[in-house]
Amino acid sequence: MTYNFDEPVIRHHTCSVKYDLRKEIFDNKDLIPMWVADMDFRTAPFIIDSLKRRLDHEILGYTYHGGEYYNSIIDWIGKRHNWKIEKEWILFSPGIVPALNISTLAYTNPGDSVIVQPPVYFPFFSAVEPHKRILEYNQLKEDDGQWSVDFEDLRKRASKGARILILSNPHNPVGRVWTPDELKKIGDICLENDIIIISDEIHSDLVFPGNTHTPLASLSKELAAITVTCMAPSKSFNLAGLATSSIIISNDNLREMFNKEIANLHIEKGNIFGNEASIAAYRHGAEWLDQLLAYLTKNIDYVIQRCTNSIPLIKPVRPEATYLIWLDCREMDLSPEELGKFFSLKAGVGLNEGSVFGPGGEGFMRMNLATPLAVISEAFDKIENAIKTL
Repeated sequence: MTYNFDEPVIRHHTCSVKYDLRKEIFDNKDLIPMWVADMDFRTAPFIIDSLKRRLDHEILGYTYHGGEYYNSIIDWIGKRHNWKIEKEWILFSPGIVPALNISTLAYTNPGDSVIVQPPVYFPFFSAVEPHKRILEYNQLKEDDGQWSVDFEDLRKRASKGARILILSNPHNPVGRVWTPDELKKIGDICLENDIIIISDEIHSDLVFPGNTHTPLASLSKELAAITVTCMAPSKSFNLAGLATSSIIISNDNLREMFNKEIANLHIEKGNIFGNEASIAAYRHGAEWLDQLLAYLTKNIDYVIQRCTNSIPLIKPVRPEATYLIWLDCREMDLSPEELGKFFSLKAGVGLNEGSVFGPGGEGFMRMNLATPLAVISEAFDKIENAIKTL
């Protein structure tokens, strides 16, 4: 079956964060929203059909995760990522961000240090500081558009007594797919310093040809024993509103500590439609996802060519994964506040301003390309015209 990703879908007046909060967030209700990481594509028909079949039962009572829920996750991860996991390792969380907060509470105490690698997904910060833990920044290195881990700095920070490291794998927003060698170096440093790794792998299915996602915990039993892996169908299949994620922990002690926090909050059961959608996505989603990745590749190619040919002040960083592109706007010579206002108020395009991702993000903007190509073309017409006024 061929899926149509060019079809526009009207999302106004659906309580969409991306569309219906534009005035509150950007002070411009008419801009093109290309910020929050959900897609403008229709949810795959096999998922919608599954939800409709469940609605036909007409009773929406208490639910739990049945065997097919677990088996679909196990089979998907085994086929897609060559990682054999067991049912007992899988815990539920109503999202990856809640899981990061739960991990902080489960594995650290007030005053403990947590390592993050900015510029990085900004909820990593709010998963730490509000709980009275201390952020340690192992800032990524950037060299002519290439981003990498500063291992020397990581080793220094790890030796100071940090309790956990929150890893973005693949990385949001710079789009890196960490190689097995890079992951092993990170893991070895954490093993040497008794640090637990919380590996956010929510973008693991959104990896472009030429790159391969490696679950960090799949590299060795030793690394698996210190790793909490966070996965979900939400980014891959546009299911964020169903709040369903899987936390995979092979270490019995770490799993018990995490599960205790989940149980104390009474959020371990999930919801009927999240369960059904997850099963449908993982059982039937391979072809849809492959077509999505091909479409996203065309969108990325368009952005890079458009900037190269007509907007040279903006230098896109080609992502190895995710449907987000990291735009280097430093040659525009604007402060972070000026840069954000330029895009939202002058160009009329809503992006994430780079400094919110922490040190190293200044001068960059993050753009969501999971939208029809016609929308991207219109957005860059507006950006190009606005830049001419600088």
